Parts: sequence; structure tokens; C-alpha cells
Amino acid sequence: MLLGSQLRKLREANGVTREAAGWEIRASESKISRMELGRVGFKERDVADLLTLYGVNDKSEREALLSLARQANTQGWWQRFSDVLPSWFQAYLGLETSAGMIRTYEVQFVPGLLQSREYARAVVMIGHGAAGLDEIDRRVDVRMARQQLLTRPGAPHLWAVLDEAVLRRPIGGRTVMRTQIAALIDATKLSNVTIQVVPFSAGGHAAAGGAFTILRFPDAELPDVIYTEQLTSALYLDKRDDVDQYAAAMERLCVEAAPPDRTLALLERVLHEYDSEP
Repeated sequence: MLLGSQLRKLREANGVTREAAGWEIRASESKISRMELGRVGFKERDVADLLTLYGVNDKSEREALLSLARQANTQGWWQRFSDVLPSWFQAYLGLETSAGMIRTYEVQFVPGLLQSREYARAVVMIGHGAAGLDEIDRRVDVRMARQQLLTRPGAPHLWAVLDEAVLRRPIGGRTVMRTQIAALIDATKLSNVTIQVVPFSAGGHAAAGGAFTILRFPDAELPDVIYTEQLTSALYLDKRDDVDQYAAAMERLCVEAAPPDRTLALLERVLHEYDSEP
């Protein structure tokens, strides 16, 4: 998707039609469209020919985009879970793995990258309660595998803003929530994780439309991607106007939320409340 977006921008900047681009790589206009949407694989030769057509002659810029083409064709760790992962979410996992900064806002659930195993199982059961135990286990395993991202060398920075409702909604019951809040407390000790909470006292806030994630990549040439999930699909937005609006909403959320240095005390207070309840 990222490579396709870059190819589209280069084509449009040079006034090349999809038909002309397709002719250059011995393909149809519709294939160029599918490539630009990230819906087909990439042949490195085709990408090289398109870069030449678009006037990309700088060696480092060409190599960065050709490297992205090679990465796009490499199977990710999540491929072994393809039986339980819809294609639209597999695309997200590829983007998440490549990101340098992940900023996410959640209104209902703890973000998948911060879920305890017990909490993850409870969330999976909500959406897939009729599934067999093996399928449920595999879905939980996916979430646990994702979390290795945060402790690998060169790990991205995760900045999570949670509505207070996330902490108060007893997903899986009080015992599960106690374990989950404790896991969030542990996460605050990671240098590459920042957690903020928007308290109920803030009233209405900038992200009234619901949860979303902003993915930013180490290569400054690559656009940010906005991810919003729906019941049976997801939206991936990378147009500048869309990105700017979501980025502004995230900035306002960070201002409206309690400062990061107050998160630990807030989580400890919530954990104490769960411990105090019968």
C-alpha cells in the first residue's frame, strides 16, 4: 500500500496517465490501479521501469523504493495465521511491523499491542464466541505475537491514548481486568511506550468519531497512514487532508488527556479499586 501510494504520487506529479504507465510495463491500466492501491504483488523490474518513466534517477531514492518492493513481496510472520486473519487486517500487520511511530486512540478496548493474554481471549470471545477453541487460541496467539514488536531491536514508539471507559469496562470480569491493568502498569515502564488516559471529566473530546491509529514510518518520504477498523473491513487513509485532520484530532486528545506522568498513579488507583471490589 505504501509503495503503491508513492508510485501514484510520482505518476500524477509527472502527468503520466495510468494507461501510459501500464503500457510501459506491458500491463493494463487496471493493473496500474491495483498496484497503486496495494492490491497486487510487485515485480521489481516493473517498479524499476515505472521509476524510470517517472524520472526518478536519484540512486538512493530508487533503491529505497525498490527495497520497499522487495519487502512488499516478503511473507510476514502473520502469514502462518492467515486462516484466522482477514486480508484487510493482514495489510495492517504489515504496516504496523514497518512503523517507527504508532499513535492510537481507543474508546472501548485496550489496544491489541498492550493486551494481556486473558484480556485478549475475552475480547476475541466477544467477536468470535461461536468459534472453536483452537481458532480462539490462534486469534489470541496473533495478538501475543504482535507484542514482540515493542521489545525488538529498533522497536517503534507506541503512544496510546485511552478513554477512561477502557479501564472501567470489565471485559472478562474483575480478575481479568486486574491482570490487564497490571500489564498496562508494566507497559508504562518501557521507554518506547507512552500511555495517556482521557478522563470522564473531560466531557466530549476531539475523537468523537471513534478509535483510530496513525502509523508513521522511518522513511520520511513515506506518508503517514490512518487506520480505522469496522466490523467486517477497515479504512486506510493516506491523503494529506485526511492525515492532517486525524493528526490534529490526536494532538487535541493528548492535550485533553491527563499528562503521561500522571498515568501510572491513575492506573494504580484503578487497580486498587478492582482489588477492593468483591
